[in-house]
Amino acid sequence: MISEEEALQKILSAVKALAPRRLPLAQALNCFVAEDYIARTPLPNFDNSAMDGYAVMASDCRPGARLKVTGEQPAGRDRHLHITSGHVIRIFTGAPMPAGADAVVMQEDVQADGAEIIVKADIEPDEFVRRRGCDVAIGQKILAKGDRLRDVSVGILAAQGFSNVAVGGLVKVAILSTGNELVEPGNALAEGQIYDSNSFLLRALATTAGAEVALVQNCPDEDKLLIAALKRASENDVLLISGGVSVGQHDLVKSALAEIGATIDLWRVAIKPGKPFLFGRLGQCWIFGLPGNPVSSFITFLKFVRPAVLKMMGAADEEFGLRRVRARLTEDLASDGSRPHYIRGQLAGGDFTPVGRQESHAIFGLSRSNGLLRVASGAALKAGELVDVEIWD
Repeated sequence: MISEEEALQKILSAVKALAPRRLPLAQALNCFVAEDYIARTPLPNFDNSAMDGYAVMASDCRPGARLKVTGEQPAGRDRHLHITSGHVIRIFTGAPMPAGADAVVMQEDVQADGAEIIVKADIEPDEFVRRRGCDVAIGQKILAKGDRLRDVSVGILAAQGFSNVAVGGLVKVAILSTGNELVEPGNALAEGQIYDSNSFLLRALATTAGAEVALVQNCPDEDKLLIAALKRASENDVLLISGGVSVGQHDLVKSALAEIGATIDLWRVAIKPGKPFLFGRLGQCWIFGLPGNPVSSFITFLKFVRPAVLKMMGAADEEFGLRRVRARLTEDLASDGSRPHYIRGQLAGGDFTPVGRQESHAIFGLSRSNGLLRVASGAALKAGELVDVEIWD
């Protein structure tokens, strides 16, 4: 059994980024850019007005000054207007600045009087003028390779005229849940059976991470059926196996993988919940064997599978971990075992409160939680103590 740090390092050193692809910008949200993006046009790309008002020479403007309106420049095509001393141009937000003007006086700071305005305030040069390139300069890096394309990232690429973007490869995931006790939701349960929640949970987690779930299958604990299912599922980039990776008599996954020639790089990790975790490979498919208990499956996905999927998608290293938030613990906690314990709880108003039962089968508390608190082996934490909480929601 190895530490979680060793396990994650081993996984990340093994998996590689997939070949990049090119997508229309409108379809690339939440992907990771596969190259640096450099500004090729200044923003704004012409001097323009930041307000509705009048384009003026600042030197003409003092309280009580009367200036003649000689034209109008709306936002849109430049009318190539110009002004001389004593004259102004009616202008609107985003409109090109007329030649000769060096400031804009807001319409609230003037009084209209026929074809003239009366200035009511002192105006400084460049007041309410957006100068060309003041936001983004040509040659400026706007996105770095591995950055996530957030909604605002899509916006700046569009502002630069990019219609498509190079992003990391699409990770295709297969999910195989094992166990004779599992029943598809919507069907009736016999005595001793349970609904297959793990495949739905893992599908949601993989989709949220940005992968495409290509196959979901439940397989009973029978060698021949399991081997056939593993072969079919391993045609994808990633195979998630839920259950069957422990040491029980009916835990058949390890032997079935060996039967079809898969290599197993690690098995069993010092993490609670989640010790019976497996990582290996069959051909070009990376295999993750997750524990059957839903909370264990959830924790091991977040700590080991998610970072691997993100790396395969071309994400920068800083994307691999969950976001950390400093919070105040609301109750005493301790980890008496030999493994660090990930406590599930609710972060709200700067406080972290454990929710529900903390056993590996207890899915209700997990469903009401939005954060994880790692309590190191042998550690004791007191209520009121500041702790680092990892947020997944």
